[in-house]
Amino acid sequence: MIKILITEFINQNSLDLLKDKFKVYYDDQLWEKIDELKEIINDYDGLIVRNKTQVNQDILKKSNNLKFVGRLGVGLDNIDTKFCEEKNIHVQPATGMNADSVVEYVASSSLSLIKKIPLFHNRTIKGDWPRTSIKSEEIKGKVLGLIGFGTIGKKVSNYCSNLGLNVIAYDPYLKDQTSDQNVKFVELDEIYGTSNIISLHLPLTDETKNLINKSSFSKMKEKPIIINTSRGSVINEDDLIEAYNVNLISGFALDVFENEPIKESFYNKIKSNMNCILTPHISGVTTQSNERVCNFITEKTLEFFENR
Repeated sequence: MIKILITEFINQNSLDLLKDKFKVYYDDQLWEKIDELKEIINDYDGLIVRNKTQVNQDILKKSNNLKFVGRLGVGLDNIDTKFCEEKNIHVQPATGMNADSVVEYVASSSLSLIKKIPLFHNRTIKGDWPRTSIKSEEIKGKVLGLIGFGTIGKKVSNYCSNLGLNVIAYDPYLKDQTSDQNVKFVELDEIYGTSNIISLHLPLTDETKNLINKSSFSKMKEKPIIINTSRGSVINEDDLIEAYNVNLISGFALDVFENEPIKESFYNKIKSNMNCILTPHISGVTTQSNERVCNFITEKTLEFFENR
């Protein structure tokens, strides 16, 4: 009987469906029990993970029977996809299943930071009444620059156009860059130079690591808001804080970080008078998106092994 190993959280309905067809071992904390994972992985035909399980060569070299890796999410930087390809292991992400949740996060963060909600909140709960001392703005007519225009970037463009934002985008890997009514494709420096809000939708690669750095911030003429829901290391965090402190940017929302959980050395740089939002990698995690992600990977797992 086909055996499936699940090392992180999956919803009960999906787990039950998998158990109906396969022999399943489920331990949502197995991702941190590295020695145990290495010891048992060779017994399994399929592996289902989220982003904490490091599916690296140390694990894969001990998995001679593994044929399928299901990723309960989108990013694949915790999976050695090249080595999986060499071993003929199919890797299946849940592409697009959490996109709507990320879109709502980008939109709500944009609105909150344009309107300086974090600043109003922090001052008001201290007993101040900063009704006139803090200036907020409307989002309509602002320029939203998207760096990366994949599944999520496209949905962000459509959603935010309806908020009255003018959307521009940069994506060197997108073959069809025919501008439509919702987006205009531009070069990266134009994103930096004309955007009021910049939202990142990139995978983490050698090319994108530290893409947004001191040089990038120096080109940002409109003091934009920076929103990152992609991968933390796409932005140089030290340069981001410096850019805020010297007024090169007017705010930031970070859902992803170079180190997760964030380290004290970074957290200590965040002050209560900053126009910022920090969240623990949850932009794509809602009740609805989690159900879609789990159901999708369950279906793909069933489909893969039934076809074999």
